[in-house]
Amino acid sequence: MPNSMKHTVTRRTALRAICAAAVGAPVLAQQQVGPLPHEKGPKVFLDYDQVELDAAYNQDAYAHNRHQLAERDASNNALVRARLGAPMRIGYGPTEIEKLDIYRTKNAKAPVHIYIHGGAWRIGSAAGNAYLAENFVNAGAHFLIPDFAHVQDVGGSLMVMEQQVRSAIAWVFKNAVIFGGDPDRVYVSGHSSGAHLAGAALIADWQKDFGVPGGIIKGALLVSGIYDLKGPRLSSRSSYVKFDDATEDALSTQRHIDKIHTPLIIAYASLDTPEFQRQSREFAAALKAAGKTVELIRGEGYNHLEFTETLGNPYGILGSAALGQMGLAMPRQHECS
Repeated sequence: MPNSMKHTVTRRTALRAICAAAVGAPVLAQQQVGPLPHEKGPKVFLDYDQVELDAAYNQDAYAHNRHQLAERDASNNALVRARLGAPMRIGYGPTEIEKLDIYRTKNAKAPVHIYIHGGAWRIGSAAGNAYLAENFVNAGAHFLIPDFAHVQDVGGSLMVMEQQVRSAIAWVFKNAVIFGGDPDRVYVSGHSSGAHLAGAALIADWQKDFGVPGGIIKGALLVSGIYDLKGPRLSSRSSYVKFDDATEDALSTQRHIDKIHTPLIIAYASLDTPEFQRQSREFAAALKAAGKTVELIRGEGYNHLEFTETLGNPYGILGSAALGQMGLAMPRQHECS
């Protein structure tokens, strides 16, 4: 074969390879959203097979930018702590983990907002959510974030975690004057598994268990949460949570709507997993059917992890909703940098 022919063939081959790579690159870069392709198996819950149900309770299957968001949160946490200063940290219970981070506003006898962090019941911390505080502090509210045990550190028991969250809320009501808070204006929010724990706190017997009046929570914002534990119990989350019938029933807030007397905002993201969307819609519908005060919010274009960021913005979907629920005026547009 002549050298010119060899050169032509080689060049053509190279060009074809380059074109093929260019065409294939976006396909290779695109990540699968939802469960991986598989042969449909037997239904285990609603219309889900096991693979689909596991994915519906696994944010990695639907929010592939988790690591990017974690880096952004860490940066914003540092910036907010630099502006607000280190939080007051006080214990609310007997174990080392049972402590609160308190970001104080300058106003006297100010309302209190308690944020219950998420993390699939097994990760997360108060320090990791500092970036949300500035919105509330600037609006005239104290912002509190309790630390509580991760489920794997308490033998897989959600009941222990819930008891700690309720203890933190009761402590705040009893001791609000220590940091300049108004015990008659305590509000709660939570995200994901934190929304589950915050929601379950709404059905607590405060008088019996903590010696405080019922109705100490004046309003709650629950974001992308879990309100019935049957689905999670059948999912891969059962590999690290010790579900049993008593836990499933006691901490399935939707089964105890008669005990809820707190005005609620239920929110979810349009790119949440299908189960976090369904749970939010069905809980809100059940509350409305029971005559409870409830508002349902859908955050368009956000995934499960991105949506929380709007809580730290007075003009964000969640931030404006939370301030409105607390009766706090948003700062005027020209006052913001």
